[in-house]
Amino acid sequence: MPLHLRLLLPAFTLALGHALGFIDPIGLVLGAAASALILLGDRRLPDGAWRILVLASGIALAAHLVPGFSPWALWQPRSISPDAPPYALRLSWDKLLLGSALLAWWLGQPSKPARSVQGAALSCFVTLLAVPVLAMLVGLLAWQPKWPEGLLLWLLVNLGVAVLAEELLFRGVLQPALVKRLGTWPGLLLTAALFGAVHLPFSPLFALLATLAGLGYGLAFHYSGRLSLAIALHGAVNLLHLLLLSYPLRLL
Repeated sequence: MPLHLRLLLPAFTLALGHALGFIDPIGLVLGAAASALILLGDRRLPDGAWRILVLASGIALAAHLVPGFSPWALWQPRSISPDAPPYALRLSWDKLLLGSALLAWWLGQPSKPARSVQGAALSCFVTLLAVPVLAMLVGLLAWQPKWPEGLLLWLLVNLGVAVLAEELLFRGVLQPALVKRLGTWPGLLLTAALFGAVHLPFSPLFALLATLAGLGYGLAFHYSGRLSLAIALHGAVNLLHLLLLSYPLRLL
């Protein structure tokens, strides 16, 4: 896809967010700068410097550290599970911008060959089984099957904002560079560890489970060559969490 068409993705996100009152002028400026770094910097900056800058700016956007962005409250805090605190669904425009800019960049990248279909399938199966089971074994989550109201809206926001941005940043931008520089397993493990580290604000135990999940997502991408599989796997793990376990986290 030509660059001028790919630029429309972050531009539309910024324009829509501003029109709806969720992105201030300072957010427009900083968001446009971050988008330009992602889409134009990879051809004008050394590869290592570009990836470090994208990772830093991406984490800042995802962690809501960039001024000028306000979340869209889609539903007020409500109890999803009896053993978990109330949960509020919000659309974070800064993280949506990150995902749209990284998706625009990714659409301009060459496709990657599949290494092992069996390895990708095994990675998905083990991740889908191991992550929920371990979360229950360590007491982080409990068995709480449910079909919450607003499921479709939650799925759209979780998959289209949080999962998309995280997978593009960690598996799309970071993992290939670390695997190339350090080797397959060191690169995969370091990517997973960094992915887990950004979840430390929730709890150290949650960060450990996120590291394990991140390794599964990384293996699925590594073996299949398809980032879409890692995105689908990440979304499936999150959906199992919502439908079958305490959500968002068990009160300890």
